[in-house]
Amino acid sequence: MSAPFERILVIDFETRWDKKDYTLRKLTTEEYIRHEKFKAFGVGYRYYGEDEVTWVSEKDLPEFFDSVPWDTTAVLAHNAQFDVAILSWVYGHTPCFIFDSLSMARALRGLEAGNSLMQLAKEFGLPPKGDAVHSTDGLEFLTPEIEQELSDYCKHDVMLCEEVFNRLYKGYPKKELKLIDMTLKMFVNPVLQLDSDMLQVALEEEQQKRKSLLAKLNVEEKDLASNDKFAEVLRSMSIKPPTKISVQTGKEAYAFAKNDALFQQLLNSTNEDIASLCQARLAVKSTLERTRAQRFLDISKRGALPVPLNYYGAHTGRWSASKGSGLNLQNLKRGSFLRSSIMAPKDSVLIVCDLSQIEPRILAHLTDDYNMLDIFSRGGDPYAAFGARMFNIPGMTKKTHPELRQSAKSALLGAGYGLGWSAFAAQLLTGFLGAPPLRYTEEDAYKLGVTTEDVYDFLDMEDTKERLSDIACTCTQKELIIHAVTAKKIIDKYREAAAPVKSFWRWCGDRIDDSLSDDGNDFKQGKVYTYKCLQVQYEKVVLPSGLCLRYPNLRPDKDDKGRLQWVYGEKKKRLYGGKLTENIVQAVARCVMTDGMLRIQKRYSCVLTVHDEVVCVVPKVEEEEAKTWVLAQMTMEPKYLPELPLNADVDSALRYGDAK
Repeated sequence: MSAPFERILVIDFETRWDKKDYTLRKLTTEEYIRHEKFKAFGVGYRYYGEDEVTWVSEKDLPEFFDSVPWDTTAVLAHNAQFDVAILSWVYGHTPCFIFDSLSMARALRGLEAGNSLMQLAKEFGLPPKGDAVHSTDGLEFLTPEIEQELSDYCKHDVMLCEEVFNRLYKGYPKKELKLIDMTLKMFVNPVLQLDSDMLQVALEEEQQKRKSLLAKLNVEEKDLASNDKFAEVLRSMSIKPPTKISVQTGKEAYAFAKNDALFQQLLNSTNEDIASLCQARLAVKSTLERTRAQRFLDISKRGALPVPLNYYGAHTGRWSASKGSGLNLQNLKRGSFLRSSIMAPKDSVLIVCDLSQIEPRILAHLTDDYNMLDIFSRGGDPYAAFGARMFNIPGMTKKTHPELRQSAKSALLGAGYGLGWSAFAAQLLTGFLGAPPLRYTEEDAYKLGVTTEDVYDFLDMEDTKERLSDIACTCTQKELIIHAVTAKKIIDKYREAAAPVKSFWRWCGDRIDDSLSDDGNDFKQGKVYTYKCLQVQYEKVVLPSGLCLRYPNLRPDKDDKGRLQWVYGEKKKRLYGGKLTENIVQAVARCVMTDGMLRIQKRYSCVLTVHDEVVCVVPKVEEEEAKTWVLAQMTMEPKYLPELPLNADVDSALRYGDAK
């Protein structure tokens, strides 16, 4: 890579901690570093490629860091989010570039692999990671003896970090190194502001709303917080409390969780009293929104909002929320006060650009699904088009039927990856991706072309009874059958119309079979299958980014009903043609997304990414010009997928929640 730096400083901080209340086990990284108790005992460092590792004591840290020319110096650390945040927030310096051996290991080795410095040192045949002889738990000051031991321990970690980096760096895609740097700077160099007044008012209003709801229903909070007492309240209303088989115990338990299908159906009951009671239960039990709001409020008192993201946090390479951050900015509800509380810095605006229908576009392009490609070429909306078939509403649009279109979106994405009729039927009943729950009625079935013969054929299928029993539902058996057979009709229609997609599922499934074949396994001998921008090799798929989808220890297994399936990894994750298709599409979408982000980063700072959306900060005076330019960067045709029909939506606002 064309280096924006002259030297790399390899660092490792040793800091004060107290296992009782001041520890990263109890505090987020942001809370820990910005806490009044924070103290760095010292830092171990050496310049990359040099022999000597040096320890700098606490009192000498400011002078040392002030002496480093940060505009030409990069930093390398293992879990650099922590070390560089200290460097930036405590000592006021941000390096021009950040390397993180932990992020690199996660991308190269997979999320299930042990990527700690200790584990990596062991697997790379390096000297073992040491142990500090004396615990610094609760210590505010170090004796010379303890500091010597701590410094030796720290300097050894610095050496290990560099050696691990050397083994990971060879062949590592240079673009991906830039993405690591971008991701870490969203955290260590935060610019997003938080509206503390809005957060305070929202918290007070939420508390008052909860109290009013309880008063209206004439129930006490304790009656809703306890599962047994809540069940009693339901029985008093002649409602049988929904139950499920607990995964942990294997015994029957109440199905009162927000995502439990049966509870969802009570929550969306046409009986207003029942629906209100369940809403009150959620208001009492669901503390996530209140917790987030309080955390936002606390952060606002300490400074700007660090964006805690894990580079390569998902199997497909997409970002995820940093574990233990307490802030999953990947799932802030649209229209929520939390989104609206996030603001641009002074004299700036936020530009939000979202790749439109990126997954179905890539799926259509990879599979040569010309029916879907035709919709895109005409500027059509595939979700609305599918919704028109799902609900027999010709001319459906996002504007005319927003909720039904959202249901169609979730259905189309699932159908494109091999979603079966039973899973589809269950998904509709509970809602998915923000879509409200729905159930097909006899009238719906008639409008969508379900015949008596379809019902008989459905009931004659060998596994119908078994699959129906897996669908949680409060409706009658007859109503469930009507709903399920209609759902199957929709899935069948999709598969008939999307024959090229089905062919790609089979191709992916064949590659899985090839990997497991005992009869002349060409994969194990190094055979490579090339398909457009992909290379399928043994237990991995090489992506346009140069990184891979990995399926370690791919092997046959049987599910809990004795059916043969393919699994991989220690957690025995299932793999089949449709699932591999989903992984490939989402991974390629991530490649397209990151290409656009890197182009934007050359001119403006990317400060947040959520799924297929990027948020960047631009000067207010450049707002309109920047919107046009950002849109152009995000929709530039990738060289590895020529003629991919990209499209994106772009908007600007002072507040994140106001950008449409």
